[in-house]
Amino acid sequence: MKEWRYLSFRYYDAFENMAIDEAIVRESQRTNFSPTLRFYSWEKPAVSLGYFQNVEDEVNIKFCQDMGIPIVRRPTGGKAVLHEGDLTYSVVAREDNPLFPAGLLGTYQIISRCIATGLAKLGIRADMLKEGRQAGAPELDALCFSIPSQYELLVKGKKICGSAQMRTKGVFLQHGSLLMDFDPHSSCLAISKNNGPTSREEEKLKQHVTSIHENMSRKTDHIEVCRALASGFEESLGIRLIEGSLTPGEEKTTELLLQHKYSKGKWNMEGKAIEWTLQE
Repeated sequence: MKEWRYLSFRYYDAFENMAIDEAIVRESQRTNFSPTLRFYSWEKPAVSLGYFQNVEDEVNIKFCQDMGIPIVRRPTGGKAVLHEGDLTYSVVAREDNPLFPAGLLGTYQIISRCIATGLAKLGIRADMLKEGRQAGAPELDALCFSIPSQYELLVKGKKICGSAQMRTKGVFLQHGSLLMDFDPHSSCLAISKNNGPTSREEEKLKQHVTSIHENMSRKTDHIEVCRALASGFEESLGIRLIEGSLTPGEEKTTELLLQHKYSKGKWNMEGKAIEWTLQE
């Protein structure tokens, strides 16, 4: 049985979260490390942008600054997400790993199946969307959860998990957000270019988005959900998760990425990274 490293649930700030994910990718390229499954959340509300998004076009920058909501640019694509108590997963593995078919969509499908298996252990039935569909409100197009993509998960026709992926030098990173709770007002407000969502926009989000607690008859917490999801990965992939920690190389690379990239407005606001070299 193949073994994966399991980095158990922890809270980090927005910049650390993205730096750690990228550090694992970089070190996996250098060391051919075993695949990693990681769960984390955000120390305080934050907006993460997709790699290609224009922050001025799609985020209410003044509102975020006034409310102390950090904005971080992900190394992956996709749309903006307001992280507010959600649970984030990340998977890093080599592209030639035999558990995953070649290509982005095949990987999405396999990982979504793992998450669906985990959600079922909580009594939540999630169905995989075979084809992407368009949201009914163009005003909400910048929001990740407004438009389900192919092989993403729906519960009772509503999106519960939004994911994004990057591939570089033989390694892929896929990470995504599972909503524990959902407030359409705050979810739209921090991202909307306008002064707040209209009642129509809120209603549209309610029609398209759901959460863990909306589909359970009792309260749960991040730890219970992580256990269920981890079990879903083990069962679906036929692997064993071994709890571990970041390697010294990953910790060093995380610090360098924080210093030179994720703490910088040039990256987060403009999508331009400062050139730097990883020292051996």
